[in-house]
Amino acid sequence: MARRLQLDPIACQAFGYCAELLPEHIALDEWGYPVLDGEPLPESTLQLARAAAGACPRRALSLAAVDGAGRRSPSGAG
Repeated sequence: MARRLQLDPIACQAFGYCAELLPEHIALDEWGYPVLDGEPLPESTLQLARAAAGACPRRALSLAAVDGAGRRSPSGAG
């Protein structure tokens, strides 16, 4: 099943590790908060996405399962 990045903006404190590890899918805004591209992750970046989520000190970034149409699945487990 495809995966997509998911951000908890309340938990995020703009450390920026995620954007350093995964610049293909994450940019930082003018205050240093991540902006996700919202696209399903290709297999080629899935391992880096897991590393970026794991590196988040506040656990604000996670991976969510998406269905074939690109919508988050009800389980949402990453």
